[in-house]
Amino acid sequence: MHSPVALKLADPIVPQIIQILRQAIIEMRLKPGEALSEKEVALRYGVSRQPVREAFIKLAEAGLLQVLPSRGTYVVKISVREVLNARFVREAIECALVRSAAELIDAAGVARIDQLVAQQKQAAAAGDSSRFYVLDETFHRAIADCVECDPALRVVESARAQTDRVRYLSLPDASPLALLIAQHEAILAAIKARDPERAEAAMRTHLREILSALPRLAERFPDLFDTSSEPAHAL
Repeated sequence: MHSPVALKLADPIVPQIIQILRQAIIEMRLKPGEALSEKEVALRYGVSRQPVREAFIKLAEAGLLQVLPSRGTYVVKISVREVLNARFVREAIECALVRSAAELIDAAGVARIDQLVAQQKQAAAAGDSSRFYVLDETFHRAIADCVECDPALRVVESARAQTDRVRYLSLPDASPLALLIAQHEAILAAIKARDPERAEAAMRTHLREILSALPRLAERFPDLFDTSSEPAHAL
């Protein structure tokens, strides 16, 4: 199992355990099919089993864990159908968000996104895919923050649970990193130009990148994917 991270005991425990396990699942330190033990996780972080049980339930609701009564808890395989559904939801919401951001963003917001793209270039040059992953997530959140629509952001965060493992699997390849940076630069340029239509088109192109990556990764890592309910047509 992954190395333990110290919990902040002054803060709520359940969200911390959720975040730690979610990150481990996304980064494949907890692999699809791997069993998780309430007792082991509780001992590892020095907490009772109750917050661990609550975290397992939340992660199951997010589609990352499968809790089987009397049989155990397991990391679920990456469902091609769920990834495609989540991508569809993200495109609908994030394209609307970036349109509004292009109209509403202030100088500080532009500077923030500009800084994130510069940091992404540094991470890519250093071959630090983990750092790039964090910056990519922050990039999308920074755009949403310009609109100040928390309900939309919550839906996007939920959908990301299905798409993030696929995105993380694709990051070690240098070409996709360069491509993602170019797509982020196109989004940023449209926002700077205050061009909602161009911003939406750039975001749509960016979010559809997963459609070409998904079948390639499913073929490369067949043990990580569940293709049993793959839809006939991509959403």
